[in-house]
Amino acid sequence: MLEHTFVHISGVGPATERKLWEQGIVTWGDALDLGACPTGFSQGRWANGCRVIEDSITSLRRADHRHFASALSSADQWRAWRDFRRSAVYLDIETTGCDRWSEVTVVGLYDGKHTRSFVAGDNLDELPEALESYGMVVTFNGASFDLPFLRRRFPGLPTDHLHLDLMHALRRLGLGGGLKAIERRLGIERDDDLQGLDGWDAVRLWREYCRGCEESLDTLVRYNAADIENLEVLAEKAYAGLRASMGLPSDGDEEGAPSRE
Repeated sequence: MLEHTFVHISGVGPATERKLWEQGIVTWGDALDLGACPTGFSQGRWANGCRVIEDSITSLRRADHRHFASALSSADQWRAWRDFRRSAVYLDIETTGCDRWSEVTVVGLYDGKHTRSFVAGDNLDELPEALESYGMVVTFNGASFDLPFLRRRFPGLPTDHLHLDLMHALRRLGLGGGLKAIERRLGIERDDDLQGLDGWDAVRLWREYCRGCEESLDTLVRYNAADIENLEVLAEKAYAGLRASMGLPSDGDEEGAPSRE
């Protein structure tokens, strides 16, 4: 998807990008192979766009997530998910409440293979170092909730990751509501004892743990793990849906032209 992307060029928005695709300029390679300026571009403007494309090709070859985190708007960073999937991490936090004074209790990270849990009073301070090895963070409502909480807790937390916030991506596909409601609509299931649990149950479970109930912490950690592991499934659906909504070919047909319907 990144190689079809032109909205990171100055002055190019979705409408202009679509016009480029319709002229047969579907990939970065198409743009650099073009012998003349496309319709709507002056020679100087197109030359600048080609320099941006060349930088992007180099950055993608180097897997430089920082380049694309800076170049792409927050609404367009979903486009990088497939190319940076191997360095993506799915993140979710639990807290003692929802106000700004609440504390982070559990953070889960899932890299597509392994799940790690970071618990307050145990290993939570290891989280910033763990995040340094990833290029993209995938969350659900992370822009408004998870990441602000973590940045207050860890002022030096890296801020140069690509970020895919699935709440906003899925809303663009008509899937509104909370994470659990969307899972149910899509037929994504959880273990029986985790069915029906929500954020307020997470607060309750932490309080029970603080009163000495170790079993409550185990349930809370598994609840959090279910959140992050299901985010990968939702990311696949969001990426495929958003890509299809733009009329682009499937990833199995990268060289094809986008639909003009």
